[in-house]
Amino acid sequence: MKRAGKVLVRNMSPAAETLRDEGIPFETLDFVYEKSRNFDTLAKNLAAEVKKRAEGCDLCYCVEGGVFEDRAASLLKGAAVIEGPSKSAAAAASAGLTGSYLAVSAYDLGEKELTLPLVVYDLDNELLAGDVKLLLSEKFGDEAPACYIEGATAKKLPLYEIDRQRAYSPRTALVLYDIPLLEKKRFGFADFVAILRRLRAPDGCPWDRVQTHGSLRINAVEEAYELVDAIDAEDPEKMCEEAGDVLMQSVFHTLIEEDAGNFTVTDMLSAVCEKLITRHTHVFGKDKAKNAESALSVWEQNKMAEKHQTTYSDAVNDVPACFPALLRAQKIAKRVEKGGWDPATLENFEKKFAEEYAELKAAVDSGDKAAVREELGDVLFCAAELGRAVGEDCEMCLLDTVKKMQKRYTEYEKLVRADGKDPTALSREERDFYYKRAKHAGT
Repeated sequence: MKRAGKVLVRNMSPAAETLRDEGIPFETLDFVYEKSRNFDTLAKNLAAEVKKRAEGCDLCYCVEGGVFEDRAASLLKGAAVIEGPSKSAAAAASAGLTGSYLAVSAYDLGEKELTLPLVVYDLDNELLAGDVKLLLSEKFGDEAPACYIEGATAKKLPLYEIDRQRAYSPRTALVLYDIPLLEKKRFGFADFVAILRRLRAPDGCPWDRVQTHGSLRINAVEEAYELVDAIDAEDPEKMCEEAGDVLMQSVFHTLIEEDAGNFTVTDMLSAVCEKLITRHTHVFGKDKAKNAESALSVWEQNKMAEKHQTTYSDAVNDVPACFPALLRAQKIAKRVEKGGWDPATLENFEKKFAEEYAELKAAVDSGDKAAVREELGDVLFCAAELGRAVGEDCEMCLLDTVKKMQKRYTEYEKLVRADGKDPTALSREERDFYYKRAKHAGT
């Protein structure tokens, strides 16, 4: 440093004061902080300033702590590095933390997959400490055991107190200790998988250990419907619960395959992430999508290519056989249209429905039960095409009507019995009268 043509210090700190004791002249880059909007721009602005000052001279750029803990220093390619003592290691030692831990700059927390134990360094101001507290409290709980490190001070406290301390500087750090599974208040995906693995362990839950894909099959269907029911009810609390149950079913089936040696949780996550990237080429690739319709078209083209579907028949036959009939019909109707059949319009529906209804009536008149069944199926398939013509989901529309009729009949029967009458012994006029009252009651 004494031989350098120029010495720059990232910011004024106790470490920088030692340069004065050695008689080494230096300049600080504190002014760069004031013109930087966030840490990303700060790092880039610091690196740019260092490169500008280095032109024509042998320059030494100094940071407090380990060089590779400083993002600006990491942007200076080709520079000779003399590593210093790590701020995170010093903080861990002060907090009595042993073994492995994750170390992250306070400015980088939002970009990292966080695990415990955790060392957060560069906690250099109260506002940043508040942001760190909110982010970590969401993930680990505001009562998580922590340690505030400032110079020689090490004070254990709950996480929610970290932004209430007297001093913050580039040397301030936060240490979060590991929390035993059964003492946690907040859990992550890794905890979730660990709990399910524990349940299926040899000394785990006898019921969970013996489950198979077949025994759990109906559970997946039921949980999916319960989530849909919560969505229909617009109940966020219930949605949160049911979404978790659907996720549990997915991971449970994955763990069964993991035990069989076929694929792992990582394989499953990798496959779905890769699918999201390769099918959204209008986001992650060169394709363009101006609206939701064109985005869906790109998705479907990529899906066909991914599944090696070379004909429209491949796509038509790929619709899951376990779908409810009306949902399956609408999916197939959509795919055959892409393969060249008539588009779903009201005009086409009216013509096709008239034909199919006439054929159904003829079958009924003939008394041919097999023909009636076939023609009724054709009429119902027309209904699925009608849903596409008006841009609605037939399955959900029918479910909504079923619920509406349940409520309406309940109100209808209540009105009839309130008048002392038998619901099964009414005239047509009386039925119409009570039906209209039930309908007007908002059901």
